[in-house]
Amino acid sequence: MDKALIAIAAAMAVLGCIGGAFGTAKVAAKAVEGVARQPDASSKILSLLVIGAAFSEITAIFCFLIAFILTGKL
Repeated sequence: MDKALIAIAAAMAVLGCIGGAFGTAKVAAKAVEGVARQPDASSKILSLLVIGAAFSEITAIFCFLIAFILTGKL
């Protein structure tokens, strides 16, 4: 029973990666929109894009690590 619960918890942790993907897509879409509106500010927008993508991907990385830790306990 415990192994089944750990497997379910690992699967739920992997579902957290979906949020990171949607967050990164949203950040990239807004960056492209910003560059289209103000091409002169593209370098500043690019730096903010990298920071925003890093913040949105860190949750996916944590979820992935938690899933690996949980599958190691199987």
